[in-house]
Amino acid sequence: MKLTPSRDCSLCENYQDLLNKTLFFKDVSQQIMEKKPLGNLLKEIMDGSKTLLNAEASSLLLYDTPSKKLFFTVAEGEKGTLLKSNAVELGQGFAGWVALHKEALKIDDCYADARFNPDFDKKTGFRTKNMLCTPMIRKGELIGVIQVINKIGADVFSQDDVSFFNSLAAQCAIAIENARLVEIELESEQLNAELNTAKKIQQKTLPSSLPEIPMADVHFSLTPAKSLGGDYYNVVRINETSSLFMIADVSGKSVSASLIVASVYSFLHTYLIINKNAFDLVDFVTSLNKFLLSSTTPDKFVTAWFGLLDEEQRTLQSISAGHDPTYFYEEGKTVLRTMESGGLLLGMMDFPYQTELIHLKPNDTFVVYTDGITEAMNEKQEEYGTERFQGIIQQHLGKASKSIIEAVVDDILMYRGAESQSDDITMGVIRIL
Repeated sequence: MKLTPSRDCSLCENYQDLLNKTLFFKDVSQQIMEKKPLGNLLKEIMDGSKTLLNAEASSLLLYDTPSKKLFFTVAEGEKGTLLKSNAVELGQGFAGWVALHKEALKIDDCYADARFNPDFDKKTGFRTKNMLCTPMIRKGELIGVIQVINKIGADVFSQDDVSFFNSLAAQCAIAIENARLVEIELESEQLNAELNTAKKIQQKTLPSSLPEIPMADVHFSLTPAKSLGGDYYNVVRINETSSLFMIADVSGKSVSASLIVASVYSFLHTYLIINKNAFDLVDFVTSLNKFLLSSTTPDKFVTAWFGLLDEEQRTLQSISAGHDPTYFYEEGKTVLRTMESGGLLLGMMDFPYQTELIHLKPNDTFVVYTDGITEAMNEKQEEYGTERFQGIIQQHLGKASKSIIEAVVDDILMYRGAESQSDDITMGVIRIL
């Protein structure tokens, strides 16, 4: 059997051109796998296509689904940057026709084609002679359109150029889709990093440890449902004989709620610096309400409870600003008493606040909380409720404040089962010694 000698492709007239195109496709495939900004990717692709197709200029239009328009995103060439913000309707000009029909166009004489719009040439002095224009399609969906303009060294683009450009468009569609996913991922990573920073800042608004109060066993706990929560508590030693307790719940969640929490924290410490030697609970709450009225939007408000302990007088002055009732377990009494005197929630309207004064005895116990406890849901979407909450407290009365809170939190976890936490869980117990 006589063998026919194989053809030496290196002797082909267009061998170098084919080799360059093959290498370019290899580069594009590598770019698809790389993480880089979309703009950088588009510029690299267009620079390469313009060079390999020997064109004077190139441009890329991305399809915007909501507006159903094409937008020039990258435009290369001496005058190309002027095109970056222009929009093209489907069916308008060469690019619009290609986008509408999802077919490639090879135009040998642009001015002889009725679809050509010469306005750009008139504005810039650029002369558009011939063009290749092809759609970028991914899974049947239009991604955009790419164009190369004015073949260098020849009168028109060849059929080989058309075949190559169609293949390039398919690669571009994949690259753009991947790059968009990368941008979403990067934005998500950046947002998570910013949220983590905000979380750390918010955590600093909470006391790292509670002050020692000789006549009371005090413990608070906050378990956020998200990175940023809307619950807040604080215990501040105002002077040697008085302490301020507070718990608050901001409407909404996440960033907006955390900003209001930070505002409450800042106001508290500013007020204490100015009024530490003459602290008045009613004035403090009234002033905080006015501050929130002037610094937040009408849809944002804060519910809160404030307690001022006077160790010399052995009294607790209480104000509830639209907050869940504070439970008062009075020593020697079997009936639960709720403390709700005060006024409207903070940040809604200017309002006078009233106080409730309790004369304290040893073993008097106060329980404050936010609605994340009573409204905790199980897998059947049933609320934990006040009855079960009060029952757990009753079972552990007389124990240390920390033990009471741990018992409640453990019971909520058991009740909730596999259901995720939907709201911040904050609770404080003040047991008089």
